Amino acid sequence: MLFGLDGVEIGLIIVFLTLFAAILSGFPVAFAIGGAGVISFGIIAALDSAGLLIHQAIDTGSDAYRALVATGVREDAISIFRNPELPRIGMPVFERGWEVAMDRNLAFIVNRINERVIAGQSIETLLAVLMFVMMGIVLERSKIANDLLTTMARVFGPLPGGLAVSIVVVGAFLAASTGIVGATVVTMGLLALPTMLRNNYSPELATGVIAASGTLGQIIPPSIVIVLLGTLAGDLYSSAQESRAQLAGCTDALTLLGEPAVVSVGTLFQAAMLPGILLAVLYAAYAFGFALLRPEAAPPVQLGGAMSEPVTRGEALTWYLGVPALIVVGALALGQVGVIGSQSTQIDSFSASGQMASLRTNVGPECQASMIDLHGQEAWDEAVAQQTAIDAAGGVEQSHRLSPEERVQALADKIANAAPIGTGIAIIAVMFALVLALARGVSPSSDPMPLVVGAGGVVAGLLMDILFIRPDTSPGVTVLLMLLPWAVAFWGCKAAAQRLAQNEIIRVVFPPLVLIVAVLGSILGGITNPTPAAALGAAGAIMLAAWRKLGEMDRSPGIILMSTFALIVMILLGVNFDLRVNAEGAGVETWIAFLLAYGAYLYAIFGLLFACWVLLKQGVLAPAVRETAKVTSMVFTILVASQLLNLVVISFGGEHYIQDFLRSFDDEHKVFLIVMLVLFVLGFVLDFLEIIYIVVPIVGPVIYGGSFDPKWVTIMIAVNLQTSFLTPPFGFALFYLRGVAPASVTTGHIYRGVVPFVLIQLAGLALLWFAPGIVTIVPDLIPN
Repeated sequence: MLFGLDGVEIGLIIVFLTLFAAILSGFPVAFAIGGAGVISFGIIAALDSAGLLIHQAIDTGSDAYRALVATGVREDAISIFRNPELPRIGMPVFERGWEVAMDRNLAFIVNRINERVIAGQSIETLLAVLMFVMMGIVLERSKIANDLLTTMARVFGPLPGGLAVSIVVVGAFLAASTGIVGATVVTMGLLALPTMLRNNYSPELATGVIAASGTLGQIIPPSIVIVLLGTLAGDLYSSAQESRAQLAGCTDALTLLGEPAVVSVGTLFQAAMLPGILLAVLYAAYAFGFALLRPEAAPPVQLGGAMSEPVTRGEALTWYLGVPALIVVGALALGQVGVIGSQSTQIDSFSASGQMASLRTNVGPECQASMIDLHGQEAWDEAVAQQTAIDAAGGVEQSHRLSPEERVQALADKIANAAPIGTGIAIIAVMFALVLALARGVSPSSDPMPLVVGAGGVVAGLLMDILFIRPDTSPGVTVLLMLLPWAVAFWGCKAAAQRLAQNEIIRVVFPPLVLIVAVLGSILGGITNPTPAAALGAAGAIMLAAWRKLGEMDRSPGIILMSTFALIVMILLGVNFDLRVNAEGAGVETWIAFLLAYGAYLYAIFGLLFACWVLLKQGVLAPAVRETAKVTSMVFTILVASQLLNLVVISFGGEHYIQDFLRSFDDEHKVFLIVMLVLFVLGFVLDFLEIIYIVVPIVGPVIYGGSFDPKWVTIMIAVNLQTSFLTPPFGFALFYLRGVAPASVTTGHIYRGVVPFVLIQLAGLALLWFAPGIVTIVPDLIPN
């Protein structure tokens, strides 16, 4: 053996060193990865042909091997790491020759590209990358960060370490709206770093908090890292659990787990919310604690004057906290007692099928033992009792088509059990009420009469729903009955909006906040998947940027506002009316609603095209589209190149060798800890894209094949990868900040500044390790 190492080990070292050298060569990373695959394959093939690479494989023809198999040990569970005492035999790393391996690689790369890039199941999800990138770049070029930084600095500046805290707040806000690390770090470095240095902030704290806050976009949704990881995690978890089920003696993963082996990008977005917020809180807490311990290095700063009408503490607590909390909690409480709820009268044509047992019990002894080991004896006994009761009742009740009499009775039962206030009307009422309450808090000295009238309209609308609107009331009649009270409420909210616009914080934060709520709310609420939500975000970003540009040009943004209103009207009509005009029995009401919705759709499209024209004239749209094309092309090219490198590693047995090594540890916690340490170390020299597409597919079948929650595994990897932006010497956030930092800020300042935040990242990982509920609580609360 060369250097006393196994041939596969030498092959892995050659691949890593070639990849590292290719990245340092200065070539674009996407081409460097593909080139590293080709070059490393050539080197390994040459050494193998010369007889220098010898792999010490287990001799499957030996008596010791046959005796071990005869004891019941599975052949695929035997490896040189778990059974080092077995006889071995020397063989080349390319068992059938490098020529056959090359032919297989060329054939498989075409198949891989077709499956994972062009026409695979994940291509629809990958399209979200393009639109999220577009959304982020357009928002970054609309100068939203400028206003956010100025406003938050004036809010938090008077606090100890306030400027650093404001950086964290803006970083979290931009992470949820743009998610582009480079743009966020550069923008905050240009705008905030000089201000912090002028006010005697420590260069280390200033550079560290800017670099760390800029990386929050990698974990706070919508995160490109989570989209890319999610497309891999879904396939890896499904296939790994199927293999696990086969080893456990079960027919499939559904039998073993009692639930489908599925994890989606939308679910991962839900899982990433609390960890992202947790990291932002830890960053802010460190900045505040640093200021308390070294007040001279992070002094309070007073920037500008008052941003709104002064209010007393009692008024602020009442209208900013007390009344909004009362409105929201009251609505939730009414929902729990059945006052607010669904008024749907939709009846299925078939009856519901009977309830099945929580676990499949008609399994073999080996599978039964595995299921008991996984779920516990109590869960198995409960499933057996459920199945016994089902069998005693004649089996699972089958679904059948309802007769006309059964449908009439089912409709009558639904009407009788419907809530007095519909969920949709309650949501609109809550939104109106919150706007009115906040407006009162913003300007308590103004005439309250318009707000009181608006509140009266809200109450009248709720009473109208209780007294006159039944579940079987047609949508057209409902609209006519609610028209007057909602018009009164809207008039009050219009006056409220004018007062809210006088508050600088609300004026700056509200527009992007609406976009964030629309995009993330549709994903986290399970309304749609990430791809349509990303399209909504890209269109919304274009319209928001055009609205800002029109304001800078002193032109009316009326078309943008009206097109946004048209979009809301279109959604409300689509939710409340059956717009299928070709369906049998479509009446006048359906046609009127369809024409109104179609007109709103056309006007919304016109508003989007108008916004594109404004941005094109102002020189914003064309650079944003070019930058989006560059970033997206880089991501997809890296995806293709990484498939080639993966196939090279597979061809000489490198993937199987690594997986055998990891599986040799009986404790899966130890295995995952090793993987996390490897990813952390690789983060010093590799970008997150290389790690996702090269390393994760190799270790994925092992870490996703255990009993860990796949959401927790994926978020732990995502937080770990976020650290790769901060770790010297190749942390990309450090390069971005170094490029825009003043000459007085040295590279040493930046490196020393990020060290505490890297330690905070590790502390955050440790907290997620010991408290996995932080990751899983949101997906468990929100149905999918």
